Amino acid sequence: MHTPADPRPPHWPHGRRSAVALAFDLDGPTGGAMLDGSLWDRPGYFALGGYGPHRALPRLLDLLDDGGVPATFFTPAWVVEHWPQACRQIVERGHEVAHHGYRHECYYDLTAGEQADVITRSQRVFRDVLGTEATGFRSPSGDWHPETPRILRDRGFRYSSSMRGDDRPYRHTVDGVTTDLVEIPARWDLDDYAFLAYHRNPDYPSGQDRIASYALTLDNWKREFDGYRAEGLCLTTLFHPKVSGRPGRLLILEELIAHMRAHDDVWFARCDDVADWWIESEQGAQVAAA
Repeated sequence: MHTPADPRPPHWPHGRRSAVALAFDLDGPTGGAMLDGSLWDRPGYFALGGYGPHRALPRLLDLLDDGGVPATFFTPAWVVEHWPQACRQIVERGHEVAHHGYRHECYYDLTAGEQADVITRSQRVFRDVLGTEATGFRSPSGDWHPETPRILRDRGFRYSSSMRGDDRPYRHTVDGVTTDLVEIPARWDLDDYAFLAYHRNPDYPSGQDRIASYALTLDNWKREFDGYRAEGLCLTTLFHPKVSGRPGRLLILEELIAHMRAHDDVWFARCDDVADWWIESEQGAQVAAA
């Protein structure tokens, strides 16, 4: 449950005006087609998903290095199992790997026990392959079961980036009690699928482009950043390596990062750092007011 919003703009480390927490969903060939078994009869779809960790991820990591910005990769544990070295590279290069289901399950359809089983299995993979458990969570389906915040709190997660109802972090309420589980909202406005995911079914509108103009996509994302910065908020993305990590589209991200880096009053951080800062700054404000 969403706690009441503070109308004042947040404040960020080192007196920065706003925050940017770049985030990518490294889905791989997981999701509904894998869960119902149809993926194994569609090798083209498997290859499309595998393009993310196999080919797009190394490009993205180089881009982030060049831009000097950290990022969070929400990654199904199945992908960590099958591309272990690629996922270890994420951690070794200073970025965060966070929970995104085992095979990109829809949490809304799972019981509390089934959700706990997915988390337990995934954390075991994270420990074995990456040497650490995930502390962040993003619902694979963009929604979750009413019991999910309680499960995340009980399992020691520090934050979620699953909800859409705000443009600044907030703390979740469980059983009427405000917890230290921070929500870092990410909105569809900054989801590359909405702009760049090519589709043939449905073929609508008939005869028109299947994707948005690259120039207009970049312009939209720049304007979103400019608005977040003007109000001192925290911008988080819903990008996908298999969508925006392709050669032509990577130039969009390169220009977007350059646009954001042109401002020296922006704090670039991983999602776990944003969550930690949010809790620490709230605690500091409470001490100062006492």
